[in-house]
Amino acid sequence: MDLQSIKNRFGIIGNAPALNHALNTAAQVAATDLTVLIVGESGVGKEAFSLIIHALSSRKHNPFIAVNCGAIPEGTIDSELFGHEKGSFTGAVDSRKGYFETVSGGTIFLDEIGEMPLGTQARLLRVLETGEFIRVGSSKVQKTDVRVIAATNRELIDFTEKGKFRQDLYYRLSTVPIRVPSLRDRKEDIILLFRKFVVDFSERYKTTPVQLDDEARNLLINYPFPGNVRELKNLAEQISVLSNQAMLNANDLRKFLPEKNQNRMPVLAGQAHGEFANEREILYKLFFDMKKDVTELKKMFLEILQNPSLAGTAANFTKESLINDFTVNGNEQQHHLIQQSNNQPSLMQPVSGNNQAVLLSNDDIQRHEEIEESLNIMDKEKELIIKALKKHKGKRKDASADLGISERTLYRKLKEYDIEE
Repeated sequence: MDLQSIKNRFGIIGNAPALNHALNTAAQVAATDLTVLIVGESGVGKEAFSLIIHALSSRKHNPFIAVNCGAIPEGTIDSELFGHEKGSFTGAVDSRKGYFETVSGGTIFLDEIGEMPLGTQARLLRVLETGEFIRVGSSKVQKTDVRVIAATNRELIDFTEKGKFRQDLYYRLSTVPIRVPSLRDRKEDIILLFRKFVVDFSERYKTTPVQLDDEARNLLINYPFPGNVRELKNLAEQISVLSNQAMLNANDLRKFLPEKNQNRMPVLAGQAHGEFANEREILYKLFFDMKKDVTELKKMFLEILQNPSLAGTAANFTKESLINDFTVNGNEQQHHLIQQSNNQPSLMQPVSGNNQAVLLSNDDIQRHEEIEESLNIMDKEKELIIKALKKHKGKRKDASADLGISERTLYRKLKEYDIEE
């Protein structure tokens, strides 16, 4: 079956090269019994790929079942997958067949495989290698003939390094990996998908299909879509139901887009300069603003030192703190502002280990002011990430939210800067 026929049969819309490559791989592997690992962000349509593989395989007339491993409690997932015997645990009033037993001869789709407990992973590995399993509470080995298709929105190879996923199971599952592209990586398909969804919903709700002007189309194409195709479909449904206009402009469309994600959109031609293409540019602005504030404070302090009469209220306000911070007296370090012989103010700097002091002239202070702190963006970015992790006690989700980046981006930064959690 050619690629266009597959798209027509399964309702796949789009012509992005990454999407076509994933579909070709799925079609080629369907005729075999190889285990497949589908990788992609939430909402990209991983389950659709599992259905394509099953429907094009020799098992197409046998059962297909999709299991969300993250939705089943850890204490019952073994029973759900492999079955249990009567009395094997509290509440087991009867024997029960598991999915691997009832779907024998067919295909089982294990979604969010990264959430599967380690104990269950060991049982699954045995099924993949020998086709054998044992019901919970039983000692009888049973055989099954099930093709396994797994999917995840996580990077399992990283989970293996942290001991959260078995390395041998990872390599057994990823015999043939298929990476489904995110919607922002197939921007040429966004308008096609939006039109299809709008037409479908207009027929369902008996409304006129909404259209977008050029500016609104550019806005939609450059929206990041963290929820991928699922989010685009929901957006099309909202617009079809709530919009009172047949033609939407950019301002009309913005009302339906979450503000949080709008603020992280790339800059479009003609947009205000206050918006940024990515988080790194935002960090640049933050650090330059901080440098500007520090420089202004240094200049103000030097002016007060050189012209005490200009200090006014500021001098009275800071007098007590300056005395407390700059005088040497016993165990307390205090410094005094003094006048040199040329009547230029300077600072009395204590020497560690005794009560002696050395004078710092205005020239010394000026030279010190000219030495700028490091403005290397990588160093500052790493410093902010470390602070955020400490603040939230190592919780990546909270730290990434505080930093204004995704949890996946934070994880990538941890690897890039070799930050120990």
